[in-house]
Amino acid sequence: MLLQKISYKKILYRILLFLQRLHRRRLVTGGLDASTGMTTYKKTPSSALSGSIQLAISHTVAGLSSKPERDVLMQDFQVVETILFPSEGSNLTPAHHYGDFTFRTYAPTAFRYFRDLFGIRPDDYMLSISRLPLRELSNPGASGSLFFLTHDDEFIIKTVQHKEAEFLQKLLPGYYMNLVQNPRTLLPKFYGLYNVQSGGKNIRMVVMNNLLPSVIKMHKKFDLKGSTYKRKASKQENEKKNPTYKDLDLLAQLPDGLTLEPDIHVALMKTMQRDCLVLQSFKIMDYSL
Repeated sequence: MLLQKISYKKILYRILLFLQRLHRRRLVTGGLDASTGMTTYKKTPSSALSGSIQLAISHTVAGLSSKPERDVLMQDFQVVETILFPSEGSNLTPAHHYGDFTFRTYAPTAFRYFRDLFGIRPDDYMLSISRLPLRELSNPGASGSLFFLTHDDEFIIKTVQHKEAEFLQKLLPGYYMNLVQNPRTLLPKFYGLYNVQSGGKNIRMVVMNNLLPSVIKMHKKFDLKGSTYKRKASKQENEKKNPTYKDLDLLAQLPDGLTLEPDIHVALMKTMQRDCLVLQSFKIMDYSL
């Protein structure tokens, strides 16, 4: 791996700043089409967007898989590959019914390296994303972003703003260093960064790991911030089928804490302590565990 010498603290700061921006922006770009009742994003129907994503990602990953693997170079982090997907098809792309669009893949070689580092094989990645229709999550949140979930619960695809996508691309070398030095980090894992351009609109998206797959039985869910001030789930939240509890709820419901196997406890505590120290070193307080 050939990288210029970069300050590790500066790198982590960029990563954490990106994560904050990803979760705290409040730009509303999604909504419902009044005439059809369908969810849209930048006036693009979510169904057409998800179909375009599946087609293009499977096509580009398959093309990349045919190329021999090599070391990641510094310039690989700045590469953007562009492919045209006309609806009638071309010599390189299949015909489809989503309308003409242009698809951009950011740093394809670098993200292939990341996926390999996470133990994700190219064919598994393609099948997860393209085998069955993506499921749109019903509660996208205040940011207005769209969230799609793969049929096997492995990956989440989230739309992001231009500056967020640009920022992630800039911090990729540092993201690599953080993963290598902290392989058990519980901070988000990014598997790909893409852009669908259709009708003059650019829709950027990031593929991430799904931290809460349905195959894992969830007994209770807590959003913990290490504080007790206003840290109690509301009455409205408690009425939900699967409420998200907070710090005071944890103390009340589990006064003796959780019981874990010794080796799991040690590994979990080391990971959380390391992640918290990273966040603490940059005086970042707005995060959840």
